[in-house]
Amino acid sequence: MLGSVSQPQRKIEEQRQYQQQVFALDLVEPGDEENDYGKYERVTKHLPPGVTSKMLYKDVVRIAWPAFIEYILTQLTSMVDMMMVGQLGSWAITAVGLTTQPKFLMSTMFMAMNVGATALIAQGKGAGNQQRVNQVLRQAVMLTLVLSLAASVFGYIYAEPLIRFMGAPDAETLTGGTQYFQVQMLGMVTLALTSTFTAALRGVGNSRIAMSYNLVANLVNVVFNYFLIYGKFGFPRLEVVGASIATVIGQTVAFVLALITVMRGNHYVHLRLRDGFKPDVPILKGIFNVGMPAMVEQLVMRAGQIVFVKTVATLGTVAYATHQIGMNIQALSFMNGQAFAVSATSLVGQSLGKKRPDMAQAYSRRTRFLGMIISLVLGVIFFFFGENIVALYSNESEVIVTGGQILKLVALVQPFQSSQFILAGALRGAGDTRAIAIITSITVMLVRPGLAMLGVFTFNWGLMGAWIALVADQVLRSALILLRYNSGKWKRIKV
Repeated sequence: MLGSVSQPQRKIEEQRQYQQQVFALDLVEPGDEENDYGKYERVTKHLPPGVTSKMLYKDVVRIAWPAFIEYILTQLTSMVDMMMVGQLGSWAITAVGLTTQPKFLMSTMFMAMNVGATALIAQGKGAGNQQRVNQVLRQAVMLTLVLSLAASVFGYIYAEPLIRFMGAPDAETLTGGTQYFQVQMLGMVTLALTSTFTAALRGVGNSRIAMSYNLVANLVNVVFNYFLIYGKFGFPRLEVVGASIATVIGQTVAFVLALITVMRGNHYVHLRLRDGFKPDVPILKGIFNVGMPAMVEQLVMRAGQIVFVKTVATLGTVAYATHQIGMNIQALSFMNGQAFAVSATSLVGQSLGKKRPDMAQAYSRRTRFLGMIISLVLGVIFFFFGENIVALYSNESEVIVTGGQILKLVALVQPFQSSQFILAGALRGAGDTRAIAIITSITVMLVRPGLAMLGVFTFNWGLMGAWIALVADQVLRSALILLRYNSGKWKRIKV
């Protein structure tokens, strides 16, 4: 321990350790029953001795920037996919767009369990229990494999009814959407397992390696898009099916690289096949306790989204194509909040695992601040250059004008969007997924589809009516999550 040396020597040693890529959290003493370190405070503002805001910001950025680049590149790849598919016509954009919500619905179960795994792994890392971290990883892999196989089979068999239910307006769109979705279901297992490996790595604060293998996967995806959509260099012209195959090829590459990473065991998490995959009831219970509310949240979100999307689909192919372009661009802005949410989840989880809720609060507050700054920059870009961005997707004047108006709304909602992503990430790191599920149920299931139907069918505001509803959802959700976070109750949750 450092307590045996003088105070100046201690500070020098702390700085030396920090420069060697430890977190500021590693420089503080673990909590105990005698000192709760702000556990029962609503808001803890003071920092421990020897810890500075600069250290905390560095920790946040150290985790967030690789996640940010990964998310940005992934979304840019999705945008390139949409642009390439868009050259085939509005029907192709609509066909691919109709698969988005069913695919999210199929992935809900294992993605929710990954939330539970990340929280347990982060807290295990904070407690310095590497054995438990690896036990959680094995259980999460086993669970993901079972759930993704079930989802894959179900989605493949019922692909056509799902796409028809989503509102396919004609036979061409229905056929294209069905074929695209079926190919996606064939790649569901590799996608799911990769997401579990990524969740584990992020739980221990290592987001760089996930960025690396996803970067390679995205490049592979774009290259094969060009080959298979248009039939270049001797490859068959497969159009929307080709786009789907290219995505699965990229996902498979990511899976192989991620599997190699966790089996090598160079990043705190280590998947060893010889340890076996026998069910561990206490760990599975812990994953389910955190993951089940997250699954309810995602199911509710997807159900609300489906009602929302079906409302938009009634406006016609051109309006839906414009909507899909808007959603595709907005998803790019999600990357800011989602990247910093990775930092919040990992650092809050590790802090609470070390029984230092004061550090959890310090990390989450600074994470939110950084996210807000970037959200304001994105808002300015979307507000003033919206039509220029939409024009990259389509040359139809109606699409460009309406899309530009939509991006002005996207610009205005950026600070709220960023805040709710990051604070929700902090709450997930604490295992407080139940509160998020309740909040999401209120806003996504009731507010967004209800206001959308009101705006579209009652006030005849068209596509803008639907997007006003989306903005209202984001603002209200941000306010409710902030209230929950400021209550401080998340500091006392046991997982």
